[in-house]
Amino acid sequence: MKYGYYPGCSLSHSARPYDQSARAIAEPLGIELEEVHDWNCCGATEYMSVNRTAAYALVGRNLALASHQDGLDQLVAPCSACYLNLRKVDHYMGAYPELEEVTNEALAAGGLSYEPGSLRVRHLIDVVINDVGYDTIAGMVTDPLTGLKVAPYYGCLIVRPNLGEDLDNPEYPTHLDKLLDALGAEVIDFPLKAHCCGGHMTQISAATAYGLIRQLLQNAADGEADVIVTICPMCQLNLDAFQGQVNSHFGTDFQIPILYFTQMIGLALGMEPKELGIGKEIVSSTTALAKIGSVEEAPEGNGRGRRRKKRDDKSLPIPTLRTEG
Repeated sequence: MKYGYYPGCSLSHSARPYDQSARAIAEPLGIELEEVHDWNCCGATEYMSVNRTAAYALVGRNLALASHQDGLDQLVAPCSACYLNLRKVDHYMGAYPELEEVTNEALAAGGLSYEPGSLRVRHLIDVVINDVGYDTIAGMVTDPLTGLKVAPYYGCLIVRPNLGEDLDNPEYPTHLDKLLDALGAEVIDFPLKAHCCGGHMTQISAATAYGLIRQLLQNAADGEADVIVTICPMCQLNLDAFQGQVNSHFGTDFQIPILYFTQMIGLALGMEPKELGIGKEIVSSTTALAKIGSVEEAPEGNGRGRRRKKRDDKSLPIPTLRTEG
């Protein structure tokens, strides 16, 4: 099974373990990932509200590049924001001819064009569960995650909005639950599984973001989760990198590692943690993974609950407001 692969900016930098583990599990699962040549940023979640034409052209360029790459009719994105943007642009270009026209006019400046519907845009987990399948994956498990309590965290983007092809129930999805169960893990009840992690709110209103993150961590702790498993790099970053700040802000003592679903698949298939990028997370997963015999001691440089260095507000990439007069 061959798919176009759009890693996006996060998987090239802060979420490299996600990219590393995705590529590691692809071959044994029979998934061929062909990276889109010369791809560019998808604009994340804010750009659509800043300049619609530029935003659609930015995303449309990736769709155009993938659609003109030999043999590709499906495009896979592991990042939930990238997945949403790619799918949204494809969907709305098809629904609104005037939007297709203005977007293709912008793309023409770079010698490109995109016909909506040329690609089927999918999230990586969709491919894993629907093209590979739970039963196939369960049959490949050599090191089941028996005894590991996991909280399946979807985030708010993967199942919303409805763009004509529902992946799961938008309020209480279960596909990640079923996948983790097939890997042998004990899946806890996690009512906040589709709630927002705050996104980039950590750079706008830290107190608001910490409150959202705390709710998620508390919900997982109430279920005695050993680890939170996510499918989104922004969710992983917020819950992992800002867990120390949440503890300082609220006087809590959360120490819950945040790992990717691809890493859990790799462990269950008998891969080494280092091969999957495990050990690069900020909140150490050593104690949790020791329960299933995956690690015996902390990987070098993986301290327990390391705190992300707080940047000075002046270093944030936010334009300064100017006033006339």
